[in-house]
Amino acid sequence: MNTSAQLRAALAASLTRDGTLTDPHWRGAAETVPRELFTGNYFEQVPGSVPTRYRPVRQGDSEWLQGIYTDRTLITQLDGNIRPNDVTDGTVAGSPSSSSTLPSLVLRMWRQLDARPGQQVLEIGTGTGYSTALGAHRLGDDNLTSIEYDPVVGDAAAAAVKAAGYAPRLIIGDGLRGDPEGQPYDRLIATCSVRYIPIPWLHQVAPGGKILVTLSGWGYASGLALLTVTGPGAATGRFLPGYTSFMMARPHDRPPRPTLVLLPGEERPSRIDPAAIGTWTGSWVAQLAAPSAERMGAGAEQILWDVSSGSQARTAPGPDGGWTVVQRGPVRLWDHVEPAVRSWQAAGEPHQEAFGITVSASRQRVWIGTEDGPGWDLPI
Repeated sequence: MNTSAQLRAALAASLTRDGTLTDPHWRGAAETVPRELFTGNYFEQVPGSVPTRYRPVRQGDSEWLQGIYTDRTLITQLDGNIRPNDVTDGTVAGSPSSSSTLPSLVLRMWRQLDARPGQQVLEIGTGTGYSTALGAHRLGDDNLTSIEYDPVVGDAAAAAVKAAGYAPRLIIGDGLRGDPEGQPYDRLIATCSVRYIPIPWLHQVAPGGKILVTLSGWGYASGLALLTVTGPGAATGRFLPGYTSFMMARPHDRPPRPTLVLLPGEERPSRIDPAAIGTWTGSWVAQLAAPSAERMGAGAEQILWDVSSGSQARTAPGPDGGWTVVQRGPVRLWDHVEPAVRSWQAAGEPHQEAFGITVSASRQRVWIGTEDGPGWDLPI
């Protein structure tokens, strides 16, 4: 059986070959920081289970260490309070609420942030502490502050970071409010997603500093943005290539909802193929246009549901070709989505790297191509 050091070296070598690790300093961090200290026991999804169920994988199990050094996200908590050790028999259903993100994504984001020793860096979302330890190894303990919302998760991360030999500044609190002491930072990296850029971040990162964050929403679409702060409360940036998603910051997560019941409404032809919003960027555009809606369904049969207003939109293939949409409620969701998708299609259906974002004290706007291109305000 391979040792932890051997598995770390093999993972680092693999990530170097695929272009993730282009900086020898970050490769050194990947080869040094023992991920098993941070994941501990974790959950494996039970294939084919509906609703999704998970089984615990514990230290001592034959696949435990090998799984830790596979490049994948490991679920470490369900429903905000269920951890692997809490499951004493069989499997458990739940929604992931904390995880150890796949190493390639963590390392790629650190590289994209372009943080260097001597710069002050604020990390939002300590999580298991693995990303924090990688940052501390590369940047130095004195240059890194990390904030975790969940005190149980944060305490476990603090113990793991200490066991790994690092001592960055760790805070339990609401990361969306930033550092309670408000000191200026050169860089901010978020390992959770948000619906909009929290205003405190824009005042705690110094002008010229950078913010790397995943923007997401209740439609479950995501895009990774790198912003440069241009002044207090203001920033501009672009979305990056690739496909990045994180769990939503809990204060930004969707509200509780009842069981969906599809109700009658007004029917008309759809002017777009509903399957367009089932693609990675198409779903992102639909979410920008209808930020209060959740999206369900697949292909031509899409469902949008705004819990706060009770509004619904559902599409289906038309009886004579094309597609139909049924809408009800005060917000005509499909009426918002259609022109947004058509604007995106007119631009050539680009990936999110063709999108940008401009943030001011009064609005946060995502746009295609240039600032004067088609755009949508985020729900601040």
